[in-house]
Amino acid sequence: MSGMSDAYVIRPVRVDDWPAVKELRLAALQDPVAPLAFLETYEQAETHPDDFWKDRAARCAEGGLNRQFVAEGPRGDWAGSVTVLVEEPGTEDFLGERVAQRQAHLVGVFVREGYRGGRVAPELFRAAVGWARAREGVSRVRLFVHEDNARAQGFYRKAGFRRTRVVGDEYEMELRPSA
Repeated sequence: MSGMSDAYVIRPVRVDDWPAVKELRLAALQDPVAPLAFLETYEQAETHPDDFWKDRAARCAEGGLNRQFVAEGPRGDWAGSVTVLVEEPGTEDFLGERVAQRQAHLVGVFVREGYRGGRVAPELFRAAVGWARAREGVSRVRLFVHEDNARAQGFYRKAGFRRTRVVGDEYEMELRPSA
């Protein structure tokens, strides 16, 4: 866990956090750039039963292959989140492409409007990238960003990610070792 100057703490999601996982995801899907940033809509997500959200939290909680990190305030409020998916060689990624090496894929990046431009996103990324790099055999960290999402692209570049290829209207970005 990392401390933050504005009293927010970065920590992994716990299994019993599923109501907050649901609330933050629904908030993210209402953001004006949500159609560029996420693969589902608010209308799709709001129909998921509680068991879906419980399973989602459990898959990214402590002890699992993947991890979701949140910025939690002193009253339990969440300012943002990022999820790390570990992709195994020989499996297919979300594009249907064969994964060649064990790698980490950052997804579901969201910071509430009032916390953007401050310490929340950099601290979330520091925790996510640190956790990913500590996984045995993880050789790279990547993410995808829509070509029209300039705000996110700027943050990712500042965090050390560089564009590696174009896939449709998305840029794949990889964290370079020097970052």
